[in-house]
Amino acid sequence: MVVFKGRTPLSNSLMDQWQLTPIEAGSLGSIALFGMMVGAMTLGTASDKFGRKKMILLCIVLFSLFTFLCGFSQTPAQFAVMRFIAGLGIGGVMPNVVALISEYAPKKIRSTLVALMFSGYAVGGMLSAGLGIWIVPTWGWEIMFYLGCIPLILLPLIMKLLPESLGFLLRDNKDNQVKTILAKIDPQIVATHQYELVRQEVVARKIPILDLFSEKRAISTIAFWISFFMCLLMVYALGSWLPKLMQTAGYPLKSGLMFLFAMNIGGMIGAILGGHMSDKFNLKSVLVTFFILGAIAITLLGFRSNTYFLYFLVMIAGAATIGSQILLYTYVAQYYPMHIRSTGLGWASGVGRIGAIVGPMLGGVLMQLSLPHHQNFMAFAVPGIIAALAIALVGLKFYETRKVAVKA
Repeated sequence: MVVFKGRTPLSNSLMDQWQLTPIEAGSLGSIALFGMMVGAMTLGTASDKFGRKKMILLCIVLFSLFTFLCGFSQTPAQFAVMRFIAGLGIGGVMPNVVALISEYAPKKIRSTLVALMFSGYAVGGMLSAGLGIWIVPTWGWEIMFYLGCIPLILLPLIMKLLPESLGFLLRDNKDNQVKTILAKIDPQIVATHQYELVRQEVVARKIPILDLFSEKRAISTIAFWISFFMCLLMVYALGSWLPKLMQTAGYPLKSGLMFLFAMNIGGMIGAILGGHMSDKFNLKSVLVTFFILGAIAITLLGFRSNTYFLYFLVMIAGAATIGSQILLYTYVAQYYPMHIRSTGLGWASGVGRIGAIVGPMLGGVLMQLSLPHHQNFMAFAVPGIIAALAIALVGLKFYETRKVAVKA
């Protein structure tokens, strides 16, 4: 997926060809984020009814096919429609993939495996940016979107290898398929018949989102939504404005772009390290710590110091924002029961996408206010504190009735 962040070769080509203003180009970038928000909320919820595998395959078709079709767009309006539909697929696939891998991953390394899986998204983003710099000047901006057909070509392989949720197979009385999958996971248990398939009957509401607030989950659900919003706000605000802020502070533009690269490297390291720490300790505590450290690092970025120390701070900021985003998916997947897991992930991710849209706008407002350099970074750090407080509330039940024994 290609997002307009600064003046990339791709955004330059589109702006020149269609004579777009920076605001219009930014709107084309935001339309995909809006599609991701809608896709996460709708297609994520749908998988709790129709199954994870079916929705993942549908999402792959949506984002691959319509990314490919973006290359044939003749007008900005056509391009925007294709980007929106592709965004639906990207937004829908993430909560479903996280839900599925959380169901299959061993409990001891579940957070680590989710983080490793999700790091592929970040690696793909960096590779696409590097590839764009290399091939767009020669082949034109269309080539980047033509390459979007690769997942579509791999669809038959994905259909064959991707398993369905065991819970959904049991619900649909597909015991033979469950036994086949179990045989691949642990052939010894299946061979000795030392297992019994047990169906857990759960009566879901007709409106699945209401289940997110039932059984004393309301506070945690709202806390997840706030933390997702604040985390993605920081990710996209820094991703959009870090080079410009560093340039304003007196650093050369090349250094500003290197800071952005360091932030993404920190994000990958933070996700994998955070996942490993979460498996050994407590996921909630790791997230709270990450958000607090991120807020401190982002605040310190506003004060001029040694360049190497600034790179270190940027990497900490990346680990605490991009890394925390991935850990949040893991936490949500572990918190909700199977029958509403994708609904919980989808709505949390969808609300987070609103933060992704607001983040670059916040950066623009701050730049327009011409605040002192350090105050800009302090403003970016505040969402980290709010996210830490929100995560601290997860699992708390303030309205729980306490039974007091009274001796006669």
